[in-house]
Amino acid sequence: HSSHHHQHATKANFRMIRRLTSTLATRHQLTQHQHKVASARIGTKTSAANKPTMTHTAPAIVAPSLLSCDLANIDRDATQMLELGADWLHMDIMDGHFVPNLSFGPPVIASLRKAQKDAYLDCHLMVSEPANWVGPMAKAGASSFNFHYESDMPEGGHRALIQSIKDAGMKVGMTVKPGTPIDALYEFVDDLDMVLVMTVEPGFSGQKFMGDQMSKVEALRKRCPDLDIQVDGGLSPSTVDAATQAGANVIVAASAIFGSDDRAGVIKALRESVVKNGHGQ
Repeated sequence: HSSHHHQHATKANFRMIRRLTSTLATRHQLTQHQHKVASARIGTKTSAANKPTMTHTAPAIVAPSLLSCDLANIDRDATQMLELGADWLHMDIMDGHFVPNLSFGPPVIASLRKAQKDAYLDCHLMVSEPANWVGPMAKAGASSFNFHYESDMPEGGHRALIQSIKDAGMKVGMTVKPGTPIDALYEFVDDLDMVLVMTVEPGFSGQKFMGDQMSKVEALRKRCPDLDIQVDGGLSPSTVDAATQAGANVIVAASAIFGSDDRAGVIKALRESVVKNGHGQ
């Protein structure tokens, strides 16, 4: 597929092209733009347990959550993550209202962006009124703005918020808490770059992975073979296979990476799980 063809493809054709082509994603080749159009052969895989997995065309992406890094040395740890093979840096923005915890906001994102010119800053907003933060987050240098379905919406609802995020030049994601059914999002998926299925109650790092959320990932993957589906909460080399078999391709991990003596090994294990169970690279 030449880039010439892609330029002239209509939106519908572009979606079709993405569905038909699988994305070859290594950390050397993956950028937020490239992964939309890179192509590789599609494979169907069965797992070791011979359970058919949800084959998809989305790239393998590992996103360490910097909430678990040494916050006095956030840039040092961010650099280490990228050097060890991480694709994105996951930033947990918490306002102390939507979730009981208070983490960091636009000033921290802006400082990190200054230090990390090219990093993909994947920002998960656990805030009561996400619309208030679209401007400040864009100005700070967020790559993506991923908000909760359950948050208070501006006038015009979820669609208006999605549009304002795109207009501000960021990728847009939507998150569901464990208690929210996945079909609540279906009317919006065509307008989203990513959906995050929380595998813990949002707010604090170090909780146990909720395997019962995998049916949501599976249902979403069936509908959306080329969507980035992220999982966040309790992900580690011992829990990740359940998520990747269900069809998740973007893996957020916090304690599993930062609490390990072999951080590179953990990142590699998470990535290999997506490749093995996902898009048959």
